[in-house]
Amino acid sequence: METSEILKRVRQIEIKSRGLSNNIFAGEYHSAFKGRGMTFSEVREYQYGDDVRDIEWNVTARFNKPYVKVFEEERELTVMLLVDVSGSLQFGTVRQMKRDMLTEIAATLAFSAIQNNDKIGVIFFSDKIEKFIPPKKGRKHILYIIRELLDFQPESRQTNVRVAVEYLTQALKRRCTAFLLSDFLDQNDFSQALTIANRKHDVVAIQVYDRRVAELPDVGLLKMRDAETGRDIIVDTSSRAVRRAHAEWWKRCNEKLRDTFTRSNVDAVSVRTDQDYVAALMSLFAKRN
Repeated sequence: METSEILKRVRQIEIKSRGLSNNIFAGEYHSAFKGRGMTFSEVREYQYGDDVRDIEWNVTARFNKPYVKVFEEERELTVMLLVDVSGSLQFGTVRQMKRDMLTEIAATLAFSAIQNNDKIGVIFFSDKIEKFIPPKKGRKHILYIIRELLDFQPESRQTNVRVAVEYLTQALKRRCTAFLLSDFLDQNDFSQALTIANRKHDVVAIQVYDRRVAELPDVGLLKMRDAETGRDIIVDTSSRAVRRAHAEWWKRCNEKLRDTFTRSNVDAVSVRTDQDYVAALMSLFAKRN
């Protein structure tokens, strides 16, 4: 992509993402993630409308009436974007490539973060750590991140989510909110690494996928290339058995993925490339409120 084209795309994404973070998400991002950046300050008597989850049970038992914890919000959060840049993201059949949608989602989260005075950083990963951008604040930093999201060329086309999650655990010393963005077409087991990372940090998973990965069309013989291995195969999509086997494979993959997120206690949302990712993010934020 030429420099002028990159700058044009950066500007387009900035306008769209900033608009979404300002007008649609507004306080949703803040309320969904602020609880992870709160420090305990004092206790006071329970008042009508207080969250029962904030009750301080030891003090309540001592004085025989309910008391709640009072928190002070930390000045800033650190937000990390773990962005899959493997070969399988270069695929799309309806509206846009998976990587294009992933870029827009990442940019929207980045603008939402700086709107709340949070620092934002990025980890680009394939089956290794491709690039680490340390967390910083400011529009200039955000535009640099978007430019990298648009034009970054990975050395590897394979995927290994575990590598990225383990790097997050080791590289970030203080607790952060981490968004793991991928199609999760990964044969490696990353459940244990994800569980460990989510104990230290607040990890949220966003899956981007294409309709044609989930459901093969009936178009006869179809030449397909594995974007991560470069291997070509011929698939007879007119065969009902082939289409059914593919659908069952996709169902098993997603069930395994959902189970991994559940066991790791990680909030997750899936969005298809021909659907509105705004609705998906709003449902994710609502789930955490």
